[in-house]
Amino acid sequence: MNYLDYLIVACYLIGLLVLGFVLRKQQNKDDYFLAGRALGWKPLTLSIMATQLSAVSFISAPAFVGLREGGGLIWLSYELAVPLAMLLLLWLVLPTLHGSGVVSIYDFLERRFGRSSRLLISLVFQISRSFATAIMIYAISIILQSTIGLAFWQSVLCIGAITLIYSLQGGMKAVVYGDAIQMVLIILGALACLGFGLYHIGGWTQFVALVEPSRLQTLNIETAGMHGSDFGLLPMLFGGFILYASYYGCDQSEAQRSLAAKSPLELKKMIMAASFLRFPITLIYCFAGLVIGTLALSQPAFLAQIPDAHPDWMMPVFIINYLPNGVIGLLLVAILAAAMSSLSSAINSLAAVTVEDYCRYQNKVLNNQQYLLYAKITGAFWGLLTLTLSFYAGDIAPTIIEAINKVGSIFYGPVLAMFLLAITSKKLCSRHVNSGLVLGLLSNLLLWLLVKDLFWFWWNVTGFVATLAVSFATFYIWPKQATELKVQRYATALTKSNVLSMLLWFVLIISSCMALPYLV
Repeated sequence: MNYLDYLIVACYLIGLLVLGFVLRKQQNKDDYFLAGRALGWKPLTLSIMATQLSAVSFISAPAFVGLREGGGLIWLSYELAVPLAMLLLLWLVLPTLHGSGVVSIYDFLERRFGRSSRLLISLVFQISRSFATAIMIYAISIILQSTIGLAFWQSVLCIGAITLIYSLQGGMKAVVYGDAIQMVLIILGALACLGFGLYHIGGWTQFVALVEPSRLQTLNIETAGMHGSDFGLLPMLFGGFILYASYYGCDQSEAQRSLAAKSPLELKKMIMAASFLRFPITLIYCFAGLVIGTLALSQPAFLAQIPDAHPDWMMPVFIINYLPNGVIGLLLVAILAAAMSSLSSAINSLAAVTVEDYCRYQNKVLNNQQYLLYAKITGAFWGLLTLTLSFYAGDIAPTIIEAINKVGSIFYGPVLAMFLLAITSKKLCSRHVNSGLVLGLLSNLLLWLLVKDLFWFWWNVTGFVATLAVSFATFYIWPKQATELKVQRYATALTKSNVLSMLLWFVLIISSCMALPYLV
């Protein structure tokens, strides 16, 4: 790196601080956490993409495809269930949450089941989100060590301090518009890596001659996820459906953007756009990883620079050694942008849940000034706690992107089941769903500890089924009738074109995955 690269990084960080202060004027909690419920679908879509396709995806998805043993384009099967999951969210879950007028989606559960259910599931969210974000910060801090030369603790403070300032000052507006800028940078960065990777390997023909054929497999129909992390088609499809429906619809960090949409129509456009953008962006990441991984495997000097042959170091080593100055700075900005988009979203959503929980638990009504003060204090608390946890985040899986999704798969199934029960069932009460949630989580933890050969993607299904089964079983064993339904169900009138578009997109993704090995 030279002065030009450092100047680019510095200008970007200063720009984020300016953005936070420009957008710092909020009048109430809706302004701070939901940007006044006045955001359009375009910035919201980019914000969702920036959080989901974050720094971990930018770094670790290519590492999985290019260098991980047993990896390759099989990662694309991760995208199969997205259109199907979005149909469920578009039809039922997100319209109901948006129409309820809540700030925290867990407030919706309190209206339906009571305070105990709200506090229980919000605790689950806060634990899972803080740990997942800590893993992400850990990964990016390691990357900044290798590129800029910062010590680990300096990397953590660099990412954390800037993000805390702009997200706490600017609230959801700063998060969304910052994310929109960051998503553009991430995509441009991935395209730059793909282009320079092809240049250094000698062009497309040379790449095709050198690439490992096993890494071109996109769909694994030979196994069903019963032999460890084999990425079989069935667990990726069924587990992925529950994972994506839960993540986009029942995780405050993502659903908060849906609540900020200014109308149901903007919400629908956001969901449709997010569905169509995910696969092409992931495809760019995967091909960048395939090209750069092939380059690394063909050049021993490149491979030798990756510490302990850890795949997640592939992209930063490539950036430093194979890109020109100026472009290096832009790529580091992309990495920082992606990391900060995830951290800022986590801080804002955790603060929203915590403040709302506190007010409910204490039966306390805060005026607007008090509410904003509490929001900033709790946001700072969660930001500092997440940064602290990142110092202790260890390896859970061969790549960081697998580790985050593995941890999340413990929680996604039970959480989705609880929200669907809240929306669709009129008989169950808190004792039933609380029992289901707890035992659903425990069943997944036992599977992690005791059943080593079961692919962790199945945990999304097992947790979902266990939560439903226990909830209904508890109702028949302990049949206390629920109080009168306190929430209204809002179902979006899906048009035939909406359904047909998603189904055709699902078919196109599968067809693309089947065709790719023959096109390379």
